Amino acid sequence: MMDTGNLILYQDDSLLVVNKPAGLRTIPDGYDPTLPYLSGMLQEQFGRVWVVHRLDKDTSGVILFARTAKAHKSLNEQFAQRDTHEQGLRKEYHVIVVGMPEFEKTQITFPVRVNGDRKHRTVIDHQLGKPAQTDLIVARRLGLFTLISAFLHSGYTHQIRAHCAAIGLPLLNDPLYRSLKPVSQAQIRAQEISLTLPIRRTALHAYRITFQHPESLEELAFAAPYPPDFQSTLETLEKAA
Repeated sequence: MMDTGNLILYQDDSLLVVNKPAGLRTIPDGYDPTLPYLSGMLQEQFGRVWVVHRLDKDTSGVILFARTAKAHKSLNEQFAQRDTHEQGLRKEYHVIVVGMPEFEKTQITFPVRVNGDRKHRTVIDHQLGKPAQTDLIVARRLGLFTLISAFLHSGYTHQIRAHCAAIGLPLLNDPLYRSLKPVSQAQIRAQEISLTLPIRRTALHAYRITFQHPESLEELAFAAPYPPDFQSTLETLEKAA
């Protein structure tokens, strides 16, 4: 069992802030509950914890857990009430996308439908989809790739992955989502380069979370440093750009 001590970014009697490694589930696997999962590992060390939100298995980065029922209720309410990234609870993700966007920042508002096809993907659906918003800001241009900061105004499964793919900027190494636009020669070349990069998973990292402490009501913000595969990929792309 992995030692969770070096994963803790912050702890007190109400909550835990954790830097989740890629490859580890947040909750038990539905098919094989014997596989390791983060909330179970934390409970072995800290006693009972409540899951507030989840990150996909291959996503790294900052995640919250409550240590009391009261804190769990407060944090759940903050997640339910978020509507902007300027105030209240907000989450910032860093993603490496395949492509060279013309924008410096943009807002995607395509409605989405979760589990919308046979591959259980989140799909863009203008008739039956639910309102969703993702704000993107270019952080670094890396040749045929781009590091982007993504801010969610809604929190649907795979929202960033579906929204980015819908505008022709699929995430690096994303096994499920592909660009909905015609594949260009640049994209073909980028896919060839991606096979040589250190990161072998979807290039998605939950970088920062800001929220109100459930007891003190103080605004807190925590950032999770990049894991080695994400950091070394950025360094490799910067040298080649």
